[in-house]
Amino acid sequence: MKLSFVARPLVEADGDVLVVGGYAEEKRLSPPVAALDRALKGLLSEVLRTEKFVGKPEQIAYVHTAGRLPARRVLVVGLGRRKELDAERVRRAVAAAVRRSRDLGAKVVSTALLVDDLSPKVSAQALAEGALLGAYTFDRYKREKNEKAVEELRVVDPQRRQEAAIKNGLRLGELFAGAACFARDLVNEPANRVTPTHLAKVAAEIAKDGRLRLKVYERADCQKLGMGAYLGVAQGSQEPPKFIHLTYTPRGRGRRKIAIVGKGITFDSGGLDLKTADGMRTMKDDMSGAAAVLAIMRSLPALALPLEVHGIIAATENMPSGTAQRPGDIVRAMNGTTIEIGNTDAEGRLTLADALAYAAKEVEPQELIDLATLTAAVVVALGNLCSGVMWSDKPLADRVLAAAEAAGERMWPLPLIDEYKELLKSDVADLNNVGPRGGGALTAGIFLREFAGSTPWVHLDIAGTAFSEKDLPLGPKGGTGVGVRTILTYLMEEARRR
Repeated sequence: MKLSFVARPLVEADGDVLVVGGYAEEKRLSPPVAALDRALKGLLSEVLRTEKFVGKPEQIAYVHTAGRLPARRVLVVGLGRRKELDAERVRRAVAAAVRRSRDLGAKVVSTALLVDDLSPKVSAQALAEGALLGAYTFDRYKREKNEKAVEELRVVDPQRRQEAAIKNGLRLGELFAGAACFARDLVNEPANRVTPTHLAKVAAEIAKDGRLRLKVYERADCQKLGMGAYLGVAQGSQEPPKFIHLTYTPRGRGRRKIAIVGKGITFDSGGLDLKTADGMRTMKDDMSGAAAVLAIMRSLPALALPLEVHGIIAATENMPSGTAQRPGDIVRAMNGTTIEIGNTDAEGRLTLADALAYAAKEVEPQELIDLATLTAAVVVALGNLCSGVMWSDKPLADRVLAAAEAAGERMWPLPLIDEYKELLKSDVADLNNVGPRGGGALTAGIFLREFAGSTPWVHLDIAGTAFSEKDLPLGPKGGTGVGVRTILTYLMEEARRR
């Protein structure tokens, strides 16, 4: 979808559909809607009354202009109450409007900025993100594809003095949404295509296109580094593991060094502690953290931030076989910690243990963040619309949570209670990789904290939010790309810090 800016009065905007916003609980029409209603000689307000349009979020009503305006249709989308309006409400409203426009056969959609209470840049970025995320589809394996598609979104504003801010917002929105959709594509691909080797190939393409540094460690390399926890998971699969390290280095000296680690289990059968058939059905999504890291690293050259950023992925399958890891086995992680395998289906924390230890030792970052579809327990706690956040450093966690709020991605803090480390005790090793059922998300976080060392660290458990079984306001069912826009927002804010 092409994004463009047009400086002209709204009543002169052309296209197949012209989108404007309507507020709830307001007796008078908003100025843009009122101006269009006058041009249509009261037809728009009549349709709104007939359709019982009350401005509820994402409610839609539209009318044919019958040649009275350059645009063929005017579509009014609900924004809810004015005092509750924020960027996320704009994203969802535009997503709903673009989808309806697409279903109406529109190729070109023009839209007002929708709100005056947000800055032009923030509003334009939200518009772009909403349009691109809302229109996303994954149909590359379908013979019959939906031929309807919005090809261009034009942001119309009569004040040319806002043009630079609007264009900047559109550029950022296109970049952020494009990154999230890139991650969605990787997650939605089947596991027989997205193997550890495929992730390494994608990383190589990203490195080449963006002039990033890339190191891919093979199994023998990981053995030399002492990554016994990661390789223990990998030993059951015929697919070779790939430990991926991408590095973005800015021109000049970077202000900060940040490492981002993504869980990269390209398929999780559970290993010898085999999942049920239903529990295994969507386990191609267990590399959603890795997909997010690749999407983020792919975006950094365009952002040109003055930060040194490292993207790290320990990619492997978790499969049952004659060579698979057994319950009761003991492995040694890169930092020397020995781990008893209490359950082979708690494999993600094992791969992350070595990835975090590697980042802390080899990269020595000022900040360390991981994204992982880690536990079913976080889904029990927070459901499928909210990610869990745990940390060793509260100021870092506060900045990440603020970025999530700005990006419109729901995240909620969960406590790492020191006493719960007792639940990970082993009789024969330093740690067990599982604790009791209660507090499972927290014990998993405590386990990971052991391998981040003294580096300020934040853990995002995206097990419930990485893959949706139903359509959402900003996208269809399937991979969501969660975490991508949050971390990009966080990195932009970090670039402004001194």
